[in-house]
Amino acid sequence: MIRIENLTVRFGGVRAIDALSAELAAPVCGLIGPNGAGKTTLVNVLSGLVWAAEGQVTVDGTELLALRPAQRVRFGLRRSFQTEQVVEDLSVWDNVQAVLDHVPAGAGSAFEQVARVLGHVGLAGAATRAGARLNLFERRMVEIAKALVGRPRLLLLDEPGAGLTEHEAMRLREVLLGIPAFCGAQVLLIDHDVDLIADTCAETLVLDFGRRLALGPTREVLQDPAVQRAYLGAEA
Repeated sequence: MIRIENLTVRFGGVRAIDALSAELAAPVCGLIGPNGAGKTTLVNVLSGLVWAAEGQVTVDGTELLALRPAQRVRFGLRRSFQTEQVVEDLSVWDNVQAVLDHVPAGAGSAFEQVARVLGHVGLAGAATRAGARLNLFERRMVEIAKALVGRPRLLLLDEPGAGLTEHEAMRLREVLLGIPAFCGAQVLLIDHDVDLIADTCAETLVLDFGRRLALGPTREVLQDPAVQRAYLGAEA
């Protein structure tokens, strides 16, 4: 569970996050809003790349902001970026196994953990393929696989659905929905694909100008007139 209380982030005189409070308890949660709403800033605060001026964030009862970025990784926080961080000259297997040098050991040997996560994301058959030979979807799956080794507790996924075909997006949905059962981690998903958010996220937080615009069951949130005006472009 993610609990955010009175969180404020300032960049000079701009409040990128403005006294935000929210509680996200669903296994897979959405984070949406128009460009510049503060979504990536919030994820950067959670992962320790940006410091908050005020407020508190707890994950499963642990105060997150008191931890340095490396401590958050050891705690179980993982994230992906909009640009994939795949090492081109390493195989899919080695890209994933390399993460185990920096995270707490999970259940089983390194071989067993890598094999298990590659099976979950559908890359078992591509384990020996070099990163440079992967297509966009496979690179996204490598990023998710890297986040799943070593006892993850919270996954922050930044637009994993961008640029995917309909078939690839369907496969991504299956992988995301299976993560809580696969390893027990909670997922916070940022994406502009409204269908992906609706199909995978039980609850969704909507930001606008760094403030909470809506929070609740995803399909109800997406029907909120204020959300439709701010995010979906509906007329007033």
